[in-house]
Amino acid sequence: MALTLDDFGRLMAKKRGSRGVRAAALDAGVSPATFSRVENGHMPDVHTFASLCKWLDRDPREFLGMETNEAPERPRAVVHFKKKKTVKIETAKALGELILAAQRAILAAEDLVGR
Repeated sequence: MALTLDDFGRLMAKKRGSRGVRAAALDAGVSPATFSRVENGHMPDVHTFASLCKWLDRDPREFLGMETNEAPERPRAVVHFKKKKTVKIETAKALGELILAAQRAILAAEDLVGR
């Protein structure tokens, strides 16, 4: 069951407890005014939402209607080339072999975990 923005504010108030808004906001990394607004049910911006979820030690997916026990994303290879007009054929082949070897290693590791 997804939590609502009202639940988000209640969780903030519960964690804040008897502490003042300023002290809690400082811990959460947001301004006291923003902290107060969100605690009272106003929609935060994405950056504030992330900061407050971290402060609450809650997964943001809980408030977005997403499953929190989903399998983690599979690792993937990311390659960044410098801006060059051409790459030597030997370099391209070596990179291709490296990418394929990494993919085989990932699949082999998944097979071991799945057994």
